[in-house]
Amino acid sequence: MKRGSLVTLTILPCIVFIMAVNDGLTGKWKGVIKTPDGHGLPVAYYFKADGDKLTGTAKSPEGVFDILDGKVTGDTFGFKTIGNFGDTYVTKGKIYADSCSIDIDFGDGLKAHFTVVRDTSK
Repeated sequence: MKRGSLVTLTILPCIVFIMAVNDGLTGKWKGVIKTPDGHGLPVAYYFKADGDKLTGTAKSPEGVFDILDGKVTGDTFGFKTIGNFGDTYVTKGKIYADSCSIDIDFGDGLKAHFTVVRDTSK
């Protein structure tokens, strides 16, 4: 087998995997952020992955916010949102087969970790 063919056969599955992971992120996701006082805040995301670019919206009881500077790298992703008072929230996540784990940095040392699952409701 020629070296070029071997390289192609090695790289091609990696590219297909990355495309499948990115396409797998596209869609509606939902979860609950547990607050320090024990309450739960429902959140919903609509992700649209196009190559390594991530766009969409994040919805919480505070409103609907655009996903900014979104990027997908392999099975991880990150983006920013700007809250009602101009605060920038930095979000990082990891994609799994049936869920995503998400970490949000709200600033001032306030952070949250939670899981979202695909929203299959119509």
